[in-house]
Amino acid sequence: MTDKVKIIECPRDAMQGIKTLIPTAEKVKYLQALLNCGFHTLDFGSFVSPKAIPQMADTAQVLEGLDLSSTQTRLLAIVANVRGAEDACKFNEIHYLGYPFSISENFQMRNTHKTIAQSVDILKAILELGGRTNKEVVTYISMGFGNPYGDPWSGEIVGEWTEKLAGMGVKILSLSDTIGTSKPEVIGTLFRELIPLYPHIEFGAHLHTTPATWHEKIEAAYTGGCRRFDGAIQGFGGCPMAKDELTGNMPTEKMLSYFTSKRVESGVNWMAFEAAYNKAKDLFEQYY
Repeated sequence: MTDKVKIIECPRDAMQGIKTLIPTAEKVKYLQALLNCGFHTLDFGSFVSPKAIPQMADTAQVLEGLDLSSTQTRLLAIVANVRGAEDACKFNEIHYLGYPFSISENFQMRNTHKTIAQSVDILKAILELGGRTNKEVVTYISMGFGNPYGDPWSGEIVGEWTEKLAGMGVKILSLSDTIGTSKPEVIGTLFRELIPLYPHIEFGAHLHTTPATWHEKIEAAYTGGCRRFDGAIQGFGGCPMAKDELTGNMPTEKMLSYFTSKRVESGVNWMAFEAAYNKAKDLFEQYY
């Protein structure tokens, strides 16, 4: 087990639910600050229908405005179908394609208007496309820690889907707590059980949380063996369908303080992060 973690900062997740359109230049300025911090990956935008997510309609323009010459941070773009993946693959600057795959039929329909069976076919096509264009694919298991929509859920079901996805060639799998309902014991158990079974898969945690539960969730994932963590500064964003208005993304500053206290290396420069944190506060307080 390594004492290093990968931090994936997710401004896309923080911004996508904001109804007021943030000017492209403002996005570029904020993302540029994040690129200075030393994050492993920046989930910076998405190639999805502008009707579905208007805020992300300018992702290509944002990308063109970024200066990537002095950063080691890799870029990730979310895609919901093959067409979006094809659009993302036109850009050499993008390293990762992120695909949300839900093991909840109800949520898959809500999120991408596809059945699980259709989503499997889409993921297969995206994996093939990624292989041809030298892009890595990050597959997110939405509803990875529970299901509030009445669909069957259990650790065994998560395990069965992990086996199927591994068989399809998935190499990065992020378990997602889409609406913040996960429990520490479930988080820890899933990572402890799955990670040893699939040593060729990099497991990640995309956790949503309330202000009172962030620590127990991070600790459960970390002690369970997870070393890849998604977050967003100040916890902005999160699932727009979450019932609790306090539920948001995992606050990056909280994660960093936790890993610092454990003497775990994250690669993040605190001074640069403080500057980006201040920019985030100014930006989101203006448009939220």
